[in-house]
Amino acid sequence: MTAAVPETLDQALSPEWLTAALRPRFPGVEVTAVRPGPVVDRVSTNACFTIECESGVPEGLSPHLCVKGYFNDIGRVSRQIGEPKAYFYRDMAADTGVRTLRSVYADISADTRHGVIITEDVLAGGGTFLDATSTYTPEQAARSLAQFARLHARTWGRTQRSEPSWLAPRLAHLFAVRGLAEITYNYEGPIGAGVPDEIRSAQTLFDQFRQLVAIETASPAPQCVIHGDAHVGNLYLDSDGRPSLVDWQLVQRGRWYLDVGYHIASTLTVEDRRRSERDLLRHYLDTLAEYGAPAPSWDEAWHAISRGILLGLYLWSITIQVDPSLTTELLVRMGTAAADHDVYDTATGRM
Repeated sequence: MTAAVPETLDQALSPEWLTAALRPRFPGVEVTAVRPGPVVDRVSTNACFTIECESGVPEGLSPHLCVKGYFNDIGRVSRQIGEPKAYFYRDMAADTGVRTLRSVYADISADTRHGVIITEDVLAGGGTFLDATSTYTPEQAARSLAQFARLHARTWGRTQRSEPSWLAPRLAHLFAVRGLAEITYNYEGPIGAGVPDEIRSAQTLFDQFRQLVAIETASPAPQCVIHGDAHVGNLYLDSDGRPSLVDWQLVQRGRWYLDVGYHIASTLTVEDRRRSERDLLRHYLDTLAEYGAPAPSWDEAWHAISRGILLGLYLWSITIQVDPSLTTELLVRMGTAAADHDVYDTATGRM
């Protein structure tokens, strides 16, 4: 029996609620004091804190934790967008073995659809979160691609009949909520100025992505669980410097190449990506096979990653509430990869 999902941040940081939340995993724990730390409060709230426990913090539980939920006035009206992330940590993360935040509590309110997660504090543990300004090498990209290969292989062959609703494909939702207006805003201003001319058409990108969604929806090809938003800002390095995956808000059933093409194009500089992308794709395919999934042929895979590049380009082209310097850099990377792979001709071709 887990603790009821908290409605407020004050409740989530109370010793009483934390005691109830942690006891299923740490029987007998008694939280006696909570020391609040930094809070990042946008749509969602991410609040770090430190706990003290009667008789000391139990073995296996870090005293440095973070709670993630939708506690503010803005977040309350869109709590359901955090459901997939909470479900992933509660029901799937441990089984996949993928390297990610270590969750000590995750649950979803059946009434409000509010998902709340408590994880260990990566920064307090010596980890580092990444973004588009971070140095990330092809060797590191190979290691993070291995994590995607593990996730994909462990969930290969997922079907609609055997999966919960929170894993339903959600690509169509991306153009139903935001689209042409946001792309136009970015492409007509300085944020999108680095996208190559042959790619920088808002209408073409919108139409191509809508066509890609239709193709993916109709495709009979095997699905797996995908991260769905596999850019460099959704990585962190743990205390041993190992790339780890974070932010599972777009986790869903899909096809491997949506993660892989997006990841290779977003994590590396243009020069590093051009130099290493073939080797990285081979590494992913080899690792996928090692984990027991039926790796596609080279020709099929090389063609397919253009679809992941198109997904990444679309996602960053509709982004308007992130530091413009990060969006600008990722649009350069994704747009140049799209031009290099001629995605408007290849991504929506049937394989």
